[in-house]
This record gives sequence, C-alpha cells and structure tokens, in this order.
Amino acid sequence: MNSGSLSRTIENRLAKDRVTFVTTAEESGGAYEYVKVELAPGGGVGLHYHLAFTEHFEALHGELHLEVDGSILTLHPGESASAAPGVPHRFFNPGSESIMFHVKIAPARSFERMLRIAYGLVKDGKVHEKSGIPRNIFELAVMFKLGETYMKGIPLWLQKGMFGTLYRIATHLGVEERLLQTYCR
Repeated sequence: MNSGSLSRTIENRLAKDRVTFVTTAEESGGAYEYVKVELAPGGGVGLHYHLAFTEHFEALHGELHLEVDGSILTLHPGESASAAPGVPHRFFNPGSESIMFHVKIAPARSFERMLRIAYGLVKDGKVHEKSGIPRNIFELAVMFKLGETYMKGIPLWLQKGMFGTLYRIATHLGVEERLLQTYCR
C-alpha cells in the first residue's frame, strides 16, 4: 500500500470519529501502526476483540472511556491502557465534548487497510446506517479478514468458518482487489 499518496486523515460519521495515521505499517516496517483519534460526543465502537495484535490506548484530551475485559475505565490525559489479543474491548465518548487519544496497534498487520475500506464504505453510503455494517456480505468478509476483528458472544469457530468461506469467495470474485484499489491506493 502506498500510504504516501493517501490522505493521512480519514473520517467515519457513524462512529463519529476522525483517525489520523501518525505512523503507518509501511513506515514502521510492519512493527506497529500509530494513530490519533478524535472522537465526537456519542461516538465509539462496539465490543470486539482481536487475536493477532494488541491495542494500546493513551488519552490526550478529555476523558477516554474504555471497556476492557468487562471493566469500564476512564482515562485522563497522559493515562493509558491496553487490550491484549483475545481481550474484548471498546472505546466510547459519553461526554459532551470531543476527545482525542492515541492508539498503537502492534504488530501492524492489515489494520490500516481495514480502516480505510471501512471508512470509505461509510463515506460512499455502502453500509447500513444504524450499524455501519457493509450491505455487501463479501465486503464485510474482506473487512473481517483484514481487521482480524471478532465479535464477543458469537463462537470464534463460527465467525472464522463463516467469514473465512465468504472471504475466499470474495477473493475469487475480485471484491478484495476492488476494495483495495478503491480505498487503499
């Protein structure tokens, strides 16, 4: 991916956030990605987990609210917390002002590509408005594969089996390549 020619900042009106890529996977040699997130009041993401990387959160401005492994945390500027592989987590802003925080994803994997595709699909109106989930099941499968993101409450074997099969079909149909061409180059 040629991060140099892409915008460093992307926005998602449904999650109510703006993400700036401070250090990309390409720039770190794949060791990590480092992003700055600006999260509007009421914004955030649902409970999820990853198996292949850790997310480290650091509050910069305002109060960052996290749920990590069932515990609700409130981080103030300078404070940090991590979600290790397999640990369910989410971030959210219940306050009345925007907040800012850094997230380090290590190792980097394909997280930037997943974010660029997800945010691009939102921008292009190709998702369900309430959930932000792509209308096209094959696009969703590509996002699951690249983001290595799983939902709490649904057996992992079922998620891997279902989305793994759909991802193979999506690859065969050229969906992944189309998404990468559209949003990552």
